[in-house]
Amino acid sequence: MSNADEQAGPAVTGPLAHRVPDLGALELLLAVARLGSLGGAARELGITQPAASSRIRSMERQLGVALVDRSPRGSRLTDAGALVTDWARRIVAAAEAFDVGAQALRVRRDSRLRVAASMTIAEYLLPGWLLALRAQRPDTAVSLHAGNSTVVAERLLADEADLGFVEGLSVPAGLDSAVIAHDRLIVVTAPGHAWARRRRSLAAGELASTPLILREKGSGTRQVLDAALGGLARPLIELSSTTAVKAAAVSGAGPAVLSELAVGEELSMRRLVPVPVQGVALTRDLRAVWPTGHRPTGPARDLLSLTRG
Repeated sequence: MSNADEQAGPAVTGPLAHRVPDLGALELLLAVARLGSLGGAARELGITQPAASSRIRSMERQLGVALVDRSPRGSRLTDAGALVTDWARRIVAAAEAFDVGAQALRVRRDSRLRVAASMTIAEYLLPGWLLALRAQRPDTAVSLHAGNSTVVAERLLADEADLGFVEGLSVPAGLDSAVIAHDRLIVVTAPGHAWARRRRSLAAGELASTPLILREKGSGTRQVLDAALGGLARPLIELSSTTAVKAAAVSGAGPAVLSELAVGEELSMRRLVPVPVQGVALTRDLRAVWPTGHRPTGPARDLLSLTRG
């Protein structure tokens, strides 16, 4: 009787994971069967011979049968070992098919990135980030949906986006977030507007009571402005994009409040004039957002890291 026969005990009962050898042990057994040598199998799998012997003995105890007869001339499968080896081939083949399928899923996931972003971020920050991402992941196809912060949250929660960016005061329910940048809102008018010629800063109360060119409800810019002023007058004009608000202000339609990210060129060329405001801080955090408990992975994780560069 071999040492394995002496060590073998009754079959273990309990969960399947406790009764079936792991893949590493099965791959070792297949290598022993193919090479006829425990030492050769150990070298092929990159482990020491004592470790291979220990793994075989552990598998024999787990199964309750002797699998390998060891001798100075090499290692030979027992009859039970030959039968177990046939089963092991099927299990390892199924595991290889599983691995191929899992790799295909990862490739499909990593070949696309769906981004939802509020307007200011989509127009003035995302292009640079996406250009950097393309250098890292040239094969990843990126789709971008631009909308207000409410729409961004809806798309993430409906699994229609992998990563979002918002500009509002708070994180929408059901989402986790990370602050990626800070932004300042400024009051601007066309050079011909009366506010462009005033010598004193605009009082917060006057700004709140003046009809302004505004983004639609649900936009981060409007949320921040409304909260900072404690309420707003009825909009002079309500528009759905930062570009549209800026164009209306440039045309002389009235004053607007916009991100300083959006108006740099217009200010430098004097198409718009900044109007100082006293008694109110018009600042906000820009955030990356994703569904609670599902931190970004793959290209979404890479894009998130680029926003902090």
